[in-house]
Amino acid sequence: MANTALNITAPVSILSILSAPFVALGNALIAMGEASSRTEEVQLLQSLTDEELAARGLKRDEIVRHVFADKMGM
Repeated sequence: MANTALNITAPVSILSILSAPFVALGNALIAMGEASSRTEEVQLLQSLTDEELAARGLKRDEIVRHVFADKMGM
């Protein structure tokens, strides 16, 4: 019995070629927006006192890990 593997790729359309730069730009803008909001959250948490952080269940050295946990896979 013989096995055959077919590697069929989808044809590249002119539309996907023309839209690629705009998709990349959109992804970059989204990444910048997310980074900005995360930076603001880090700054907000850094401005809290140790007692206020403790009330939120955080320590000062855990702030960045807490804010970026979903990006770092933690």
